[in-house]
Amino acid sequence: MKRILPLLCAVLMLVSLSACGKAEESEASSSAPAVSAAAPVIEEDPEPYVPSGTNPLTGLPMEPEYENLRPVAVMLNNLKAAQPQLGTSLADIIYEVPAEGGITRMMALYQTLEGENVGKLGSIRSSRPYYIELALGHDALYVHAGGSPEAYSDIAAWDVDNMDGVNGGSDAKIFWRDAQRRKTMGYEHSMLTSGENILGYLAEDHFRTEHKSSYTYIQKFVEDGTPLNGETAEHVSVKFSQYKTGTFDYDADSGRYLVGQFGKEYVDGNTGEQVGVTNLLVLKTSISVIPGDTYGRLTVKTTGEGDGMYFCGGKTIPIRWSRTSRSRPFVYTTMGNIPLNLGQGNSYVCILSSRTGVVTVS
Repeated sequence: MKRILPLLCAVLMLVSLSACGKAEESEASSSAPAVSAAAPVIEEDPEPYVPSGTNPLTGLPMEPEYENLRPVAVMLNNLKAAQPQLGTSLADIIYEVPAEGGITRMMALYQTLEGENVGKLGSIRSSRPYYIELALGHDALYVHAGGSPEAYSDIAAWDVDNMDGVNGGSDAKIFWRDAQRRKTMGYEHSMLTSGENILGYLAEDHFRTEHKSSYTYIQKFVEDGTPLNGETAEHVSVKFSQYKTGTFDYDADSGRYLVGQFGKEYVDGNTGEQVGVTNLLVLKTSISVIPGDTYGRLTVKTTGEGDGMYFCGGKTIPIRWSRTSRSRPFVYTTMGNIPLNLGQGNSYVCILSSRTGVVTVS
């Protein structure tokens, strides 16, 4: 009995201490401030990245390191049998000009071939002097496959930086004959190149790739280039000759003119999508057959001045064009001699005869 009493006392003391500890813990927890659940963090969508530079040919944002590059001008076959062309949907400017026999050829201009996944380009065709003059006006690097005797003479005389798929040297390696096109379209419609091949050749330092400080391109762009007080121009037909008529139908959803030719949509064979442009310019000039030329080749006046039409946003106004020399770009003005601002985006320039070219607008 004497041993049991001390044990009972010890047990009672432990129970008492345990109860006291729980009471203190309970008191401490009741006196602590209540902690509420953390409010959910709402993440906002980040602002889309916009390059800080500006493409001088379109007025659209681009990486600053591309702004002062010499653009690349690519000669394109535009015979019906050679369709579809490849890479035209990514061109900053497309020039279309008559060639011999009523056909036309195009020259597609790219401020940069970097980062645009340009892919295949073609089919590539031969040069004529007036296309060279258009390229020189942009201080462009010129891509072609052969040329008329006069074109080759001018390339040498004017010291044109060019890449030639027919009579080139080391530059010929950037071209190839596409087996499928050769089989289904014919040999003359099968020569291609690519943005990657051109860039690889330029990386070998064959040419100056940036503009000289003396070169300027003064064309200005605005977000909406729809001409004030312009006439309705939702459907435009540009007849170069009996062989070729181009159509341009305004699409209000995209704000662009969708291009057609040969009675169907004009598509980029790389994507299968119809080519669309923000700005359409039609320039009238003197075009005539070179006397004594057995192939009926043409001389096209690209300097001086003349009349034209500007289309944007489903509207049109008459304009004037001028060009002081082959080494300068076109300058466009309204009939009030005010510089013409183009809409931000790509452009399609049709150059046709003042005498025989026909433009129909509705």
